[in-house]
Amino acid sequence: MADQQRPGKSLDGGVKISRREVLGAGGALLLGGGLAGAFRHRARSERGLKADVFIGRAVSYESDLPGLIQSGLAELGFDRPTVRGRRIVLKPNLVETALESPHINTHPAVVVAAAEVFRRWDAKQVLIAEGQGHRRDSQLVLDESGMGTALAEAGLSFVDLNHDEVKPIANTGGFTSMEKLYLPRALLEADLIVSMPKLKTHHWAGVTCAMKNLFGVMPGIVYGWPKNVLHREGIAQSILDINTTVQPSLAIVDGIVGMEGDGPIMGAAKQVGCLIMGRNLPAVDASATRVMQLNPYGIAYLKHASGLLGPIHEWNITQRGESIASVASKFDILDEPHLRAVATV
Repeated sequence: MADQQRPGKSLDGGVKISRREVLGAGGALLLGGGLAGAFRHRARSERGLKADVFIGRAVSYESDLPGLIQSGLAELGFDRPTVRGRRIVLKPNLVETALESPHINTHPAVVVAAAEVFRRWDAKQVLIAEGQGHRRDSQLVLDESGMGTALAEAGLSFVDLNHDEVKPIANTGGFTSMEKLYLPRALLEADLIVSMPKLKTHHWAGVTCAMKNLFGVMPGIVYGWPKNVLHREGIAQSILDINTTVQPSLAIVDGIVGMEGDGPIMGAAKQVGCLIMGRNLPAVDASATRVMQLNPYGIAYLKHASGLLGPIHEWNITQRGESIASVASKFDILDEPHLRAVATV
């Protein structure tokens, strides 16, 4: 199903460079977010684009997370009338499990808290959905991450997006060679899609947050494990296509404990103590990157989302709640050539 293709776009508007060609040249640019020739940035204007991003302080997962999320959503224009009767899909990051490393995944307390708020506001349905990219055994991932127990206690249902019924949808981004994206039924039937990532560095893309988290909506039965088709097409290009086509409604980032260094799996826990929320995912990711004291302009998918999917410039983002400076904490990142622009602020 995933082999229907067309000539893809390069991120500089020229001929698309293949993953094999880039890696054969000794670089990981196509995978890593492209900070040199293969990913020269063609700037777009952000004129007229504005977004609000809410940052809320939460020192631990025992904090009043439902209260904080409800306050943040209210700042962003959500309330009972805007939620009542709608189908909500919460998409956490459950990329991998390791009992000794709970900082790999979105914490269950954040997911359950968000679900509680949407239920308070009379959502018709709240589903938790993920298509993890590494382990094929979804039940094992749920069990070892603690998410399964938390969802059962809260009476919440989980949908395995890796094995859900799929439907082909026209790829409206065109950054990859894929003519269609095969999307799960649960996602297509949702009125509100909420990306709920963990705040982490990424050894290829630089930073993984709300936009990159949508890799997990792409079903493994079509795109493989760990989403091999998307890696072949290019991480940055795939992120742009998925976000352009899916058009998620909201992001709630778990930045209470993040991950620095060799993310998204092998890195170290990093205490930050905040949630980051917003309706526009590029703006959320740009603010999250600044919280990490890293450079959003060094991240290929953010540079190319600028002016296309939303704003990333500071002057076009209204920060609500806490200021970035009040929660910012320098994240370590791998010392690799393709990540140096990310680390340069």
